[in-house]
Amino acid sequence: MKNNNEQFIYTPFVEQAEVRQNKISGVVNNLLYHWPLVILSLIVAIVLAFVYISSTNSVYNVKAKISINDNKNKETNVKEAAMEQLSLSTGSKLVESEVEIIKSRPLIRNVVDSLQLWVNYSIKQSLKTVDIYTSSPFRLQLIKPKTALFTQNFEVEIIDGKQFKIMHNDEEITGRFGEPVKTSFGNFTLLSTDKLKNYQGETVKVDIVPLETAVTAYQEKISTSFNKTAPMVELNIEDQVPLRGIRTLNTLISVYKSSNIQNKNKETLTTLKFIDDRLASLRGELSQAEKTVEGYKSSVGLTDISAKSQYYLDNAQSNDGKLGAVSVQLNIINGIERYVNSEKNASSPPATIGIEDPGLVALVGKLSALLLEKDQLLATAPESNPIFYPLNSQIKSTKAAIKSSISNIKSSLVSTNRELRKISSGFESSIKDIPVQERQYVSFKRQMDIKQGLYIYLLQKREEVALSYASTLKDARIVENAYAGKPESKKKGPLTIAILLGMIFPVGLLSFRKNLRNRILTVNDIQLGTSVPVIAELIHESGKNELVMLKKGAFAITEQIRNLRTNILQQTSASSNQVILFGSSVAGEGKSFVASNFALSLAATGKKTIILELDLRKPRIAKIFRAKNSSLGLSSFLEGKAALNAIIEPSVFNENLSIIGAGPIPLHPSELLEGDRMADLISQLSAEYDHIIIDSPPMHLVTDGLILSQFADVCLYMVRHNHTAKSELSFIEKLYQEEKVKNMFIVFNGIYMDSRYGYALDYGYYSEKSNKNLVSGAFTDLALRF
Repeated sequence: MKNNNEQFIYTPFVEQAEVRQNKISGVVNNLLYHWPLVILSLIVAIVLAFVYISSTNSVYNVKAKISINDNKNKETNVKEAAMEQLSLSTGSKLVESEVEIIKSRPLIRNVVDSLQLWVNYSIKQSLKTVDIYTSSPFRLQLIKPKTALFTQNFEVEIIDGKQFKIMHNDEEITGRFGEPVKTSFGNFTLLSTDKLKNYQGETVKVDIVPLETAVTAYQEKISTSFNKTAPMVELNIEDQVPLRGIRTLNTLISVYKSSNIQNKNKETLTTLKFIDDRLASLRGELSQAEKTVEGYKSSVGLTDISAKSQYYLDNAQSNDGKLGAVSVQLNIINGIERYVNSEKNASSPPATIGIEDPGLVALVGKLSALLLEKDQLLATAPESNPIFYPLNSQIKSTKAAIKSSISNIKSSLVSTNRELRKISSGFESSIKDIPVQERQYVSFKRQMDIKQGLYIYLLQKREEVALSYASTLKDARIVENAYAGKPESKKKGPLTIAILLGMIFPVGLLSFRKNLRNRILTVNDIQLGTSVPVIAELIHESGKNELVMLKKGAFAITEQIRNLRTNILQQTSASSNQVILFGSSVAGEGKSFVASNFALSLAATGKKTIILELDLRKPRIAKIFRAKNSSLGLSSFLEGKAALNAIIEPSVFNENLSIIGAGPIPLHPSELLEGDRMADLISQLSAEYDHIIIDSPPMHLVTDGLILSQFADVCLYMVRHNHTAKSELSFIEKLYQEEKVKNMFIVFNGIYMDSRYGYALDYGYYSEKSNKNLVSGAFTDLALRF
């Protein structure tokens, strides 16, 4: 039986590009069909976009630019060398590190605190909330410290120029401007501004956040970008109030510059402390030496020194001065060496006052700058942060270079010290020839002069360091003060998104609805679900008259039914006495409609045809053909209450067509169909009629259809477009594979043959009118298009 069906199984070869194109065109055509849904979706999306735009405030992009003195690529000039000798220069700066310092929490906290950015004032205007930071009628002053802040919001209704009312949840408190107010969520004072008169009767919303939360928010809001070659740092912030953004950046730059100067002065203060300590010590020693000389001269009455003794004295003093300078340098070198060799360095490196080697001075200055930079970064990040790896590496390499330089300098100073001591011993031997009193005087005078020279030297250095401390040596210079650009347009983005969503939503909704319904929409759906061949595709007919074969003019549905008739006659070997059963899975798939018109089509060829209304539970054939005898029918015959001739009724529409109605609905239809009289009925009719058409009940709902299939030569199984569930295909496939139904074919019925489902039917061939009216066609089935 199945061999004859193979000719109807057709699998065309389709290029992948064509498949993709068909899918795209299918989506487009589906949207065009559901144009009211698309229009409605676009209207709703655009309206929502305009509501969003109306309720959203404009945002201003505020920018500022500063220049940072980065000396890492510059040669040291004379002025910088002098600064390094005084231990005032912090060495080269890295712009990357300065950018991190600018956004550090201590600096941002200072800005947030000074500008009160932890509190926000706003009023409701139409659909949006307007920030009134710059024009607020009052300012909130906390009585408790800012560390006690927590997230809170409340409303303040301004009664007049002196009174106000606070509303928070169910709490209402009346207060006066300038006087403390105690509430359940904190104690504070509202200080009126010169804008208070503009807000009489208005309600102002106040939002408070913890100080640290505001600091974190502004750390994220402020962005930085820098140019390494310039080097320039650009600060950016987006704010609804441009003046607040300008104040924020300008204050941040000011705080950063002040912090820079404080860090420089911290290093200078270290040097001043060293000099002051040394001067205090020398002051006592010098005073003691002067008293010793004065006392000795007074005790021995010494008033003059010989020229020779003066010569030895002058040379001895000069040599002792050099020896003292070398000793000072050795002491400083030893101090630096101990600092570098120490495992932990909590303070800054010792001052380099008196060190004549510019290389060592530069290295110590560089180490001081690196340690200061590390202290600044520790304020914003833990020491385990990867940003410290290159910095620690530089500190380590700088210490190694200092150790190497100290080794060479110390060796040279030790050698110089040894030579100076030899010279001093020579002078002392010569002085022995001078009288004892004069020799003792020279010794006392020499000690006094050494300490006096060193004291004067340190006084000069202290004055220089003090002058540099008083000056503001700046590493950052403002290139552009903060300024606000034009407000960013909020229209293009939301409108574009609205249009896209307005198009995407119908596509998603239609796809979801399609998947949710899980109905058969195309022949491809049938072919994927079952191997039963599709023998015909019948267009959807929306007319009230179900007998379309009787309509005047050639319509698509009539031609398709005729094509079905031709395929059946060619497919089956018997040209007469043929029993054709019309079945379906569930009700409403159009088997009665197709069976009635198919019977008319057969009768029109001159074949004697009879149609049996064997859907005894819900008969429709008699109604379609307007049968007159409703009291007798197949149930009467099967129950033995009527003869065959009594239940046959000729059709008024065609003389070759007869009808047997269902008759009264029986109590047990299945048992009647399984009786012997059913087989006798088919046998008697086969002897008289060329074709017997059986309209059977749905096979998946009741067993009647399967009982009747044993009498059929051909089974035309109805599958209705957008009605039959895809799950029914497995039942159809089971019937086919188990051969419970002979010569089974699928008729794809009720198809909406438009481009949505891959059809392009030319109605001009089937009717006198060239084309359907496009305008009226677009408005047909309007409710289904949503």
